[in-house]
Order: sequence, then C-alpha cells, then structure tokens
Amino acid sequence: MLSVLRNRTYRHLFVAQVVALAGTGLATVALGLLAYDLAGSDAGSVLGTALAIKMVAYVGIAPVVAALAHRIPRRRLLVAADLARAGVALGLPFVGSVWQVYLLIFVLQAASATFTPAFQSVIPDVLPEERDYTRALSLSRLAYDTESLVSPVLAAVLLAVVGYRWLFWGTVIGFLASAVLVVSVALPGAVAAVREDGSREGARSLGARSVAGLRLFLSVPRLRALLALDLAVAAGGATVIVNTVVYVRDELGRSAGDVPLALGAYGGGSMLVALLLPRVLDRVADRTVMLPAAFAVAGLLAALAVVTAAGGGGWRWPALLALWAGLGAAGSLILTPGGRLLRSAVPPADLPAVFAAQFSLTHVCWLLAYPLAGWLGATAGLSTATVTLAAFALVAAGLAGRAWRGTAPAGRPAPATVTVRPHRHTHRPTRRRPLHTPSGRPVVRHHHHRHPAAP
Repeated sequence: MLSVLRNRTYRHLFVAQVVALAGTGLATVALGLLAYDLAGSDAGSVLGTALAIKMVAYVGIAPVVAALAHRIPRRRLLVAADLARAGVALGLPFVGSVWQVYLLIFVLQAASATFTPAFQSVIPDVLPEERDYTRALSLSRLAYDTESLVSPVLAAVLLAVVGYRWLFWGTVIGFLASAVLVVSVALPGAVAAVREDGSREGARSLGARSVAGLRLFLSVPRLRALLALDLAVAAGGATVIVNTVVYVRDELGRSAGDVPLALGAYGGGSMLVALLLPRVLDRVADRTVMLPAAFAVAGLLAALAVVTAAGGGGWRWPALLALWAGLGAAGSLILTPGGRLLRSAVPPADLPAVFAAQFSLTHVCWLLAYPLAGWLGATAGLSTATVTLAAFALVAAGLAGRAWRGTAPAGRPAPATVTVRPHRHTHRPTRRRPLHTPSGRPVVRHHHHRHPAAP
C-alpha cells in the first residue's frame, strides 16, 4: 500500500491531508470545551446547532463551488481553502458569544466543503493507474480512522499542560502546513468539460453548473447504487457516533473510560479493512465487496437489537465491541472503493462535479440518520431505534442492488451503453491546456484517440 508514496506529488498531498485532519481533530475537542464555557449546561444544544450548520454548509456549498472551480487553478483553490480554514481557527479562541461560534463554524465548514471535493478529484489525475488509486483510497481511509483515534489522545496530552484555547493554534498550524505542502507540488490541470454540442463548461449558467453534478450522479445507475450504499453506512455510523455513550454508560452500566474503547473497536475494524482491501480489490469487483457489506450493516444492527433486548449479562460488553468492530469494517468496505466507482462511472472532465455531488449527498444521508439514531433512541428506546436503522440499512442495500443490476460486473459501463467518440485534439498543449492519453499520460503532439462519452 505504501508504494504509492513514492509519487512525490501524492506523498505531499497525503501528508497535507494528515496534518489537516490532525488540526481538525484538535479543533473538535477544543470546540466542545469552548461551547461549555459559553453555554454551560446548554453546551449540547450549541454543539448540535454547530453540527447542523456544518451539514447545511456541506450540502449547499460544495455544488456551487464545483460550478465555479473550473475558473480557478486547482492548487490555488486548495490553498485558498486551507488559508480560510486557518483564519477561522485563528479567530475561534477569541470569540465571546455563541452567535460568533455559529458564524465562524459556517465559514470553516464552507471552506472544508470547497477543499475536500477538489482534493478528492485531484488524486485520480495524480495516480492514473487504478491499482495505485485503490491504494491511495485505502491510505485515505486509514488516515481518517487514525485521526479519530489519535487526535483525542493528542488533545488530552496537550490539555495537561496548556488551556484548551491553545488547541486552536494546533489547528491553525495544521491548515497552514497543509497549504505549504499543496504549494510545494505541481498539480495536473483540470480536464476541460466539452458537451455533446461542442460547448464548454463555462458556457453554461452558474445554476446549471451547480446542479450538473447532482443530475449526473442521479442519472448513472452505479452512482445511484453508491448513494444507497452511503445510506447504509450512515445508518450504522450514526448508531455508533450518537449512541455509543448511551450503550456503554446506561445500557451496560460501564465506566466513562469504556466509551473510547468502544469507539476504538469501531475505528479498529475500519482500519483493518483499509489495510487489507487493496489486495482484495486487485482480484474482485467493487460490487462484490460493497453490496454484501451493506447487507452486513443491516445484519449487524439487527444483532445489536437482539443484544439490547437481551437484558443483563456480562457477555454483552464483548458482544458490543465485536458489533462495533463489524460496523467499522462494513463501513470501510463500502467507503474505500467509492472513489474507484466514481472514477469508472464518468469521464475525467466530470469528476470534480461528481465528487462535489457525492460530498453533498453523503452528508444528506448522515443528516437523515443522525436524528433517527438520536431522537428515536431518546424517545422510543434503543431497541426501537436500532431496529428502525437496521430496516433503513436493509432497504438501502436492496435499492443499491436494484440500481446496480444489469451493469458491468467490475462497475464499469456495459459495452452496449457506452458511446465512443473518436476525435483529434488540435491545440498545442500548454500548462493550462495539457493533452492526455486515455490512460492519463501527457502527450506533446496532436493526438488522435477515442474515449467514452458520459453515461
């Protein structure tokens, strides 16, 4: 898996992702403590509102930014987003009221909604070979899981010697380091999108470009399947994120120190899959891995409902750890190959818009799952919430299977549905308008080739 780090451009981008994630993890801890300072016992309400603002920014901003991104060089866009995030983090230690927190969180998450899809769409161009790209996806998943385990520990160590407001300075350093690393490499130019009528992407209105990725995402069967799979992941993940503390403290009567152990089991299952999956995907199709994992989420949630209803017994704690590890593994089996599926489903010119659409739609899934896990768990009980989410995941898995039915086994367009357009590039390649072969390699002369049209 680590062989892809030999690519200097990708290595710098990966390290940029890691340091930015570490900074975000520190900010998450510090934000909770800041909310408690400002609101006391109402800190939960403040954080809940901040999370809602985060989701609104993610869902609404990403498609609009994707519509404008073709006008801005990729490196400049990524660096600007990092600098905006660093500026917000710099201001957070000095806020004195709740509304200021809400405003800064919106700006911070709007910048993240700009950075993340753009970053994701760059990696396929940096690593054009599918084998390398698969390993990059696994490394990215591993980075997210590692951050969820390491950042709280790092924050605890720092809090032993400094006040929580100093954690925001760690966030600033993380985002600035990310910007420096992005600046240090030359990124491939974005492929100009040319429509069937010969018009270029910039010729369409902003509104049309904003919804283009969403329309394309919902029109391609494999991408509709991916959206359904994201619903299944959200059902399992929301159960863990929202209700872990309730299961550990109230349902099982265990100490507060066991809460991070349960969350660690979830992260450990995800990390194990991220390490092993590249070799598996070298041999089997994405669908062969992803669909069974979605049904596994439903089965694991159903098993959790049984454990919840079983009442007392010391066996329930190891059972909970095993179920959490299973949910983490199943989620990673779905999320890690997702980038491969996006890459194979649309032409390179449409990747930025589709990544932005997936970013928004995935957070819509979580926005649906969080209330189901939290409100149902609080009002109707954990058993009812878990059974409901298990049914939610089962329906999502069934919809994914139905959407995927009849497509090519490897997740690529079936030959009968692909429109192949032979053509010749006649412009002289420049830095802003490079030429590439179908495999992504740059060429230096006029070039005849064929590639599939958008599905």
